[in-house]
Amino acid sequence: MTLFWSLYVTVLSLGTIFTLTWLLFTTRRGQRSETTDETVGHSFDGIEEYDNPLPKWWFLLFCATIVCALGYLVLYPGLGNWKGLLPGYSYVNNETKQEFSNGQPGWTGVHEWEKEMAKADAKFGPIFAKFAAMPIEEVAKDPQALKMGGRLFASNCSVCHGSDAKGAYGFPNLTDDQWRWGGEPETIKTTIMAGRHGMMPAQAPTIGEANVPNVAAYVITELQGRKLPEGTKVDIEAGRKVFSTTCFACHGAEGHGTPAMGAPNLTRPDAFIYGSSFAQMQQTIRYGRTNAMPAQAELQGNDKVHLLAAYVYSLSHGDKAAE
Repeated sequence: MTLFWSLYVTVLSLGTIFTLTWLLFTTRRGQRSETTDETVGHSFDGIEEYDNPLPKWWFLLFCATIVCALGYLVLYPGLGNWKGLLPGYSYVNNETKQEFSNGQPGWTGVHEWEKEMAKADAKFGPIFAKFAAMPIEEVAKDPQALKMGGRLFASNCSVCHGSDAKGAYGFPNLTDDQWRWGGEPETIKTTIMAGRHGMMPAQAPTIGEANVPNVAAYVITELQGRKLPEGTKVDIEAGRKVFSTTCFACHGAEGHGTPAMGAPNLTRPDAFIYGSSFAQMQQTIRYGRTNAMPAQAELQGNDKVHLLAAYVYSLSHGDKAAE
């Protein structure tokens, strides 16, 4: 903050407090010292007001607010470039003086957050490090690790995947065996660390609008073995030809998907996060789909992601992970 604005804020803040103080004591001196039955001489909707002084407790309450305001401005930053008298630093393990990311002393909300994070890292860091040195499969068998991973999941992942991790429309179920990018322990960790960007291109411009229901019908009847809605008129053979020349590149000739590309297994209706009905599948083929799993590496760090990966792995390998 420049010197001008620093002085501007300081003068405005202190000037307002001192003006209110002067006003409070000036009006106090002009009031009578004892109560009376006299009124102020005006009637407000038939209500008259006694001409009595402000109660002493009320006056003292005003004084207390002024003292608190001045004390706050002295202790905390707020008057321009004034940093406040609070030291704004703490000692980690009573030995090492903490340094702040901005290199500045004094109290700030960010500094308080950094102090709390430093205390948490000092307390829980060794625990995270212990689990980070273990294979994910082994971490998934540890009750304490799963409890910690569950809390991390609830705080960071449940907003998309649900508190039960069973997903929602547009968000995959993490408790089943359907993994777009692979369900191996290290693959799950890579997904959480780096994030994923999935895209199903709109196919109507490529295959033609007439073939959209044909391809959807082929996937439902031939790949999944389900029935179409009664009265549906489509050309399944035409859908087969389009699939074998266009869709197989990502989903494979048999429709089992390609984890390296994030292409789901089309033979499993439960693999469709945007719905597997005939109408919903046509929408996906016609307009495509785009979604993203945000990277958590910077937000969580490797040690916490390791715990998260172990927890997520345990959700779909419960019996196996517990062995």
